[in-house]
Amino acid sequence: MMRIDIISAVPDLLTSPLQTSIIKRAQDKGKIYIQVHNLREYAFNKHKQIDDKPFGGGPGMVLKPEPFFECIEKLQKEREYDHIIFTTPKGKVFNQKEANRLSLAKNILVVAGHYKEIDDRVREKFATDEISIGNYVLTGGELPALVIIDALVRLIPGVLNDSEAALLDSFQDGDTIEAPNYTRPADFRGMKVPEVLLSGNEKEIKKWKEEQSKFLTEKWKKLNN
Repeated sequence: MMRIDIISAVPDLLTSPLQTSIIKRAQDKGKIYIQVHNLREYAFNKHKQIDDKPFGGGPGMVLKPEPFFECIEKLQKEREYDHIIFTTPKGKVFNQKEANRLSLAKNILVVAGHYKEIDDRVREKFATDEISIGNYVLTGGELPALVIIDALVRLIPGVLNDSEAALLDSFQDGDTIEAPNYTRPADFRGMKVPEVLLSGNEKEIKKWKEEQSKFLTEKWKKLNN
């Protein structure tokens, strides 16, 4: 079983998504265990302060180092982590290859920042992986944490009902986009499913899917240049 611990200053942002759909199913099946840790529970003073003004001036608030050190060191005494992931716009942009790599781990700790940033001494001491989900800035690292977890959980054997489903996804074979998919009805408001998919001719269907995949991949590359 894989275990994922998440440290967050706003754990309520994580509660509902982690108890829904495939992530919930993975937990119910015993394929994964997820524990969210509220950073405020590790604050030192009576006001449960977890942030302060940045040295050197500037706008925003910085998350203090003490609660992170307290929480992470406590968790490290309980188990060894294969990856301690910091969600940050300064990190490596997440992709399917990274999801595949992380899905092989046994224990993962995800540190989700919030407000302006985390005191950089926390990253220096603990981070093994720094991951971004794109070249833009969010209000916190909770949504990137959920994206990463969702992407890797569905790759764990036994999580999806169809064992081949994840292997046929877009980007599993490099930067390749999957062909379009259709289901019943074959004719909906005059919009018809391509005849080849109804033909039963496996050779022609495979050829069509390869051609469509190639076309969509080239289109995607042009959009993202």
